[in-house]
Amino acid sequence: MTNELVVAPYDPRWADMFEEERVRLEAALLGLALRIDHHGSTSVPGLPAKPIIDIQVSVARLHPMDGYRVVLRELGYRHVPHPDDAFCPFFHRPEGTPHSHHIHVVESGSAEERRTLAFRDCLRENADIAAEYARLKQTLAPRFTHATMADYASAKGEFIERVIARALAAGYPRDLR
Repeated sequence: MTNELVVAPYDPRWADMFEEERVRLEAALLGLALRIDHHGSTSVPGLPAKPIIDIQVSVARLHPMDGYRVVLRELGYRHVPHPDDAFCPFFHRPEGTPHSHHIHVVESGSAEERRTLAFRDCLRENADIAAEYARLKQTLAPRFTHATMADYASAKGEFIERVIARALAAGYPRDLR
């Protein structure tokens, strides 16, 4: 197995993979999940991506985490404790690498919920911005491995923050209650 970070061409099956997992999560998180959204590059048609389905689960109260943490563990997700737990706890499956799914839990109505969906929606509706992001990812990916994915994410940070600021100013996300 290679340890290389792979940015794959867009795969239309990613939408189906999300939908299958959304149904599974919705049933298991009944009464806890207020929204379950596909986000990240696999949610943007035509955008190359790491082949990992990113899912944002919005809950009424982020803490205590036990209510959803236990359910997600039963579904095969592992919680990765991190300082971001204060606003966006992170889970992945399977336990080892490569991961197939990532879950980011956010509080409904929070800035983090809005930022993530604004970025996604902006990329979906602006082909020029999505193309710029694709070029950046394809330039950066060969420099990193799975072991340095945090560094890869950090290297994209300035671009992402710039797009989020533009997206929020333009009224994204469009469908947030």
